[in-house]
Amino acid sequence: MTTTNRFVLSGIVIGLFAACQTSSTEAPLFKLSQEINALFEETSGDFAIAFRLLNDTTQTILINERESFHAASTMKTPVMIEVFKQAGEGEFSLRDSIPVTNEFTSIVDGSTFSMDLGSDSQEELYDRIGRQASIYDLTYQMIIKSSNLATNILIERVGAKAVTQTMRDLGAVDIQVLRGVEDQKAFDAGMSNTTTAYDLMVILEAISKGNAVNADASGQMLKILGDQYFKDLIPKYLPQQVKVAHKTGSITGVQHDSAIVELPDGNRYVLVLLSKNLTDVAAGKETIAQVSKLVYEYVSSLNL
Repeated sequence: MTTTNRFVLSGIVIGLFAACQTSSTEAPLFKLSQEINALFEETSGDFAIAFRLLNDTTQTILINERESFHAASTMKTPVMIEVFKQAGEGEFSLRDSIPVTNEFTSIVDGSTFSMDLGSDSQEELYDRIGRQASIYDLTYQMIIKSSNLATNILIERVGAKAVTQTMRDLGAVDIQVLRGVEDQKAFDAGMSNTTTAYDLMVILEAISKGNAVNADASGQMLKILGDQYFKDLIPKYLPQQVKVAHKTGSITGVQHDSAIVELPDGNRYVLVLLSKNLTDVAAGKETIAQVSKLVYEYVSSLNL
């Protein structure tokens, strides 16, 4: 990594390699941040982490938390929030059925494009093109199996600008949802969805506290995130009894995971791990999984 890593301890930014003193209560968190940073440095690529213990928010680690990353499929969590927000405002019901179509509009010039079945992780929905699906079902498939087709249908329904504005309202100041998926003209023009680890932490914290739309909507969204199909990153080395509600994202050289983790003792934390410029994807994924394990072991050792 070429970027300078830093972490936050009890709200104070401290350079990892600067001479500093830590109290006995801060020392374990400082040690954890060093271990995480070492894993990042050992892996080819660029990484970011945002970790916050929800039971005690002074327990926070931030490394490259404001650095911009291609959002990949992590942008589907903001889309889900906007869907629930507009449903709560009476724009539609989550039970409403809408057409399953495969024709979308580029944000560059208004030309149309279609999704490629071969590049979508949820193929079943393509069998339903020309028929109907409920807004809730599309939202569910967008999250648990990261359906790109469902994502584009929903973005055309709620609007990308509205998604981004809702993120601003929640306090996520940098995340940008500009478009749906596979808008090649937009990609070629450098118009991609972006995020930071910090912003994903902010919106997941809002869901965990019942502040994303309202308590009922947040609870439903938490349940959907808990049904995530892809479990080879943050959950990989965690015990089965640990609940992980999360959304992954990946494109070439990019692997992300963003989660709300709940331990059997009731301790909960938000963990966001982002990566880019990976030359060895398997190694990058393993680093993310190992960092998640370190965070879990740290939280498990706390007496709160």
